[in-house]
Amino acid sequence: MNVLVVGGSGFIGTNLSRELNERGHDVTVLSRDPEGEGLPAGVDAVSGDVTAYDSIEGAFEGMDAVVYLVALSPLFKPKGGNEKHFEIHTEGTRHVVQAAEEHGVDRFVHMSALGADPDGPTAYIQAKGQAEDIVTGSELDWVIFRPSVVFGEGGEFVSFTKKLTPPGLAPLPGGGKKTNFQPIWVGDLVPMLADAMEDDDHVGETYEIGGPEVLSLREIAKMVRGSVILPVPMGLAGVGLKVAGSIPGFPMGGDQYRSLQFDNTTSDNDVATFGVDRQELTTLGEYLDSRA
Repeated sequence: MNVLVVGGSGFIGTNLSRELNERGHDVTVLSRDPEGEGLPAGVDAVSGDVTAYDSIEGAFEGMDAVVYLVALSPLFKPKGGNEKHFEIHTEGTRHVVQAAEEHGVDRFVHMSALGADPDGPTAYIQAKGQAEDIVTGSELDWVIFRPSVVFGEGGEFVSFTKKLTPPGLAPLPGGGKKTNFQPIWVGDLVPMLADAMEDDDHVGETYEIGGPEVLSLREIAKMVRGSVILPVPMGLAGVGLKVAGSIPGFPMGGDQYRSLQFDNTTSDNDVATFGVDRQELTTLGEYLDSRA
């Protein structure tokens, strides 16, 4: 198959492009600056910006499948404010879906997020929910993934945790007990994405995907940093982050605080749909130990 991976030069995209290439597909990566980013051998690259339709439309000619991975992080405050989430996640998705429809693409695999909801509590969740509505309302044979946080070499989750929890004494909102994650290793996720692209049985399905264990932010911080956790009342933490969020260069703000008030876990982990035993998935602890 001829596959276009939109946002394919990023963390998940690079790993997925390698997986698809090894499966014998002809893979092209579309990103704003695809050169010199360590793309796997045998993967082609084209330049384009999903916020500018004319810059991407031509890349869809002759493609059998498209995977949409372009995303801003929910963990860090985006440059340009929360409107960037709607610009990238909502309008970017609209442009990519339009181009895929116009060029007769057969399969569309869309990376969303757990809790995606147009009426959700954060700009990220709202924009992701609006994007899902665009995908499900299209004429494409679509598959939607809603993963928990994804970790691995080149990912940002471990680095985010380090920013949030300094070594030694680490103040965390609610002591880190209020927020649960279900981290999944990128090496476990990308084969599922590839399977969904190849197998017609997945068309029209939305999958919640998580790792083998649910961990609190407190547990993750201890694993990553070994810090002593200092609980900060959620209300006080919210005020602090809102104030700090107005400081240029500070990575978090009010929206990121709100994201720490609800869990990032699956309601029913769908990994078994792909023939995967949840207990055989790589844990965050195993990954960290392998890097030690």
